Amino acid sequence: MSLLRVENLTLRFGGLTAVNALDFHVDAKQILSIIGPNGAGKTTVFNAITGVYDPSDGRILIEERLARRPFAIRTLVGFVLVGLCTALGLLVAHNVQGLWEATITANYIYQQPFPWKKIASSGMKYLGEQPASDTFGPLLLGALLGAAGAYSVWQRARRSPEVIARAHVARTFQNIRLFQQMTVLENVLVGMETGLTTRFWHALLRLPHYWKEHRESISKAMEILRFVELEGEAHAIAAGLSYGHQRRLEIARALASQPKLLLLDEPAAGMNPSESSELMELIRKIRDTGISVLLIEHHMNVVMGVSDRIVVLDYGNKIAEGVPDAIKADARVKTAYLGTSDV
Repeated sequence: MSLLRVENLTLRFGGLTAVNALDFHVDAKQILSIIGPNGAGKTTVFNAITGVYDPSDGRILIEERLARRPFAIRTLVGFVLVGLCTALGLLVAHNVQGLWEATITANYIYQQPFPWKKIASSGMKYLGEQPASDTFGPLLLGALLGAAGAYSVWQRARRSPEVIARAHVARTFQNIRLFQQMTVLENVLVGMETGLTTRFWHALLRLPHYWKEHRESISKAMEILRFVELEGEAHAIAAGLSYGHQRRLEIARALASQPKLLLLDEPAAGMNPSESSELMELIRKIRDTGISVLLIEHHMNVVMGVSDRIVVLDYGNKIAEGVPDAIKADARVKTAYLGTSDV
């Protein structure tokens, strides 16, 4: 069983096809790299996998299932409530002038207590005297618009980044996106949010469950920092870290969500050879813990040094897939991306 399976993935933006009928899979405990020239569609693929973009066509399966928010009773209740609120709002808007005259103008006396009961009674009486087209029409239209709008929002949110994160898929970004003014430890704790069972009332009332989970989270965060060799920087401000350490911290924050699949978007960008070598060792360590890695990278030494398999994209199309040695020898890859010289 594949941990991630991408089938016929296509993404269109207006008249531009950024990714065209892409197929690949990532197995357990495997490092798969996606390479290609700038603009080949690599980050677009990441955004589709993590729920930022909805595929125009095709499927993305995580552990052979579509990662989607399930339909629940509270979802139906939400549709009904939104429909009712929209129906009432449209009814009032359709009759706003008559309601104002029948309720406020007829009952409110300046500098006297506001007559809530009279206004409510007058409003109901006014609406009861109106033709059905002025009451049931707006109510029905509002209910349909509200419910349809709520369904549309829910349908889009079924595959949001939050849902994908709860399916044990985490990612980093091309440009470092840390909470710069928070400590290193706090950044990692933020990454644990999807696995926490503490609710706001636990934290508000400082209940025992909050303290227990807080202590456990700090302990786990310190373990992750030891794993990425940042334990000594735990209480430092993230903005004060070196570039290489900020990259490691972003990986640590992603690992805090306990992913089965980790997506790394150009983690070696801007690193010197020594830092790149250390990054390669870290990626292998992550794979050895049982976490699969999907990697986008332009540094060929990193790609060829850590990858079990490589997928090559060119203008959104897959032009090659295979083990590193086969990719090195592929004439299409040399032409499209690597040039004609040896890697």
